Amino acid sequence: MPRIKLITDKADVPADRHAEFDTIVETLHRVGGPFGILMHSPGLAQKVMESGAHVRLKSTLKPTERELTILAVAREKDAAYEWASHVDTGRKAGMREEAIEAVRHRGDVSALEADERDIVTYVRQLLQTNKVEQSLFDDLVSRHDVRWLVELTATIGQYQYISAINDAFDLQPAP
Repeated sequence: MPRIKLITDKADVPADRHAEFDTIVETLHRVGGPFGILMHSPGLAQKVMESGAHVRLKSTLKPTERELTILAVAREKDAAYEWASHVDTGRKAGMREEAIEAVRHRGDVSALEADERDIVTYVRQLLQTNKVEQSLFDDLVSRHDVRWLVELTATIGQYQYISAINDAFDLQPAP
């Protein structure tokens, strides 16, 4: 049970905030999850939604790369809500079970495909040490490009932010 009442209905906000509510529904089809928390701060939910939509819809990351990134962040942050929200999405996008299980169990990633291994390692290094080894950084730039790496890093930041909101307010996944 979340620590606060979630704002998930337009009637829960004053009329001057209906446009914000409608904008979120237009993009996400509902106001739920962390957005039910963020709606307590006028304007914040919309800004977070816009940022999230950008990393999801305008990024050069493939869906499997994005979902693996999100799952790796969720695991590093022990963010059950984000994990539950994205593990099936990752599977539907074509993410391999070996990658999911390595992330789930904080396991060795050396046997994964190169991009899987390096994405998980990049997330782990950034979130555990606040740094990324130069060789890993260079490998990812050489296989992809700078834009891709910026978008990978932005995705990590976005979902670290969302995980913090969910965890602090005790938003739990459905059983």
